[in-house]
Amino acid sequence: MFKLKVSDAKLLRDMITSISILVDEATFKLDSEGMKLRAMDPSRVAMVDFEWPKTIFEEYQCTEPAKMCINITELLKLLKRAGKDEIVELSLDDKTGKLQVKITGKYTRNFTMPTLEASEEEVPTPKLAFNVKAKVTTAGLSQAIEDAQLVSDHVRIEADNEKLAFNASGDLMGAEISIQKGSDTILDLEVKEPAKATFSLSYLTEIIKAATATSDIATLEFSSDMPVKLDFQQAKEGKLTFYLAPRIETE
Repeated sequence: MFKLKVSDAKLLRDMITSISILVDEATFKLDSEGMKLRAMDPSRVAMVDFEWPKTIFEEYQCTEPAKMCINITELLKLLKRAGKDEIVELSLDDKTGKLQVKITGKYTRNFTMPTLEASEEEVPTPKLAFNVKAKVTTAGLSQAIEDAQLVSDHVRIEADNEKLAFNASGDLMGAEISIQKGSDTILDLEVKEPAKATFSLSYLTEIIKAATATSDIATLEFSSDMPVKLDFQQAKEGKLTFYLAPRIETE
């Protein structure tokens, strides 16, 4: 039904790792154009929107639209056995319904793993209007989030025409990280009107940590007390976007 070949095992492993921070079981959609996944975490606080067009693959065959639901953790165990420049092939055994994972390098390894019942839930793309759009380096963003995590489990992200700020406060300590427009970290900053929203650092940290392996540049979009959209620019054609719901603060 389908056969996918990726010549860069690390690229595939890093992308699957990014998805794994939100979902344990993932239902991928495959058609003649490529592979897609849109899924929410079990608590429905965060969402991942992933696309790989067929051009990313060394070889891509999909005779008819299909869904592939797999345990992401188990797949990662296999992918971690592959070296950076080794080739990974994924295909579905029509007779057994199992996923075939073939890793080729200095020697060849063939694994099989069960597929799961595909989710029928259609997760729509959030329709949101954003007042802030900041294009930043993932390294700089990661540093700011790590600094905030030293003192709290949540962070308030604020933006105006001059800067992007991260404010965190705990029972004993506080932190304010301010990044000025024009700095090496902020590549572009568009602000229709100043905005601020608070988010869970446990989610933000995991998302940024995982996505940094696949991308050097991230685009943050948010409005006051609205979800944040984190789009990680990919080296090859592809899409890796996360949405994270805000933490509503009570006075």
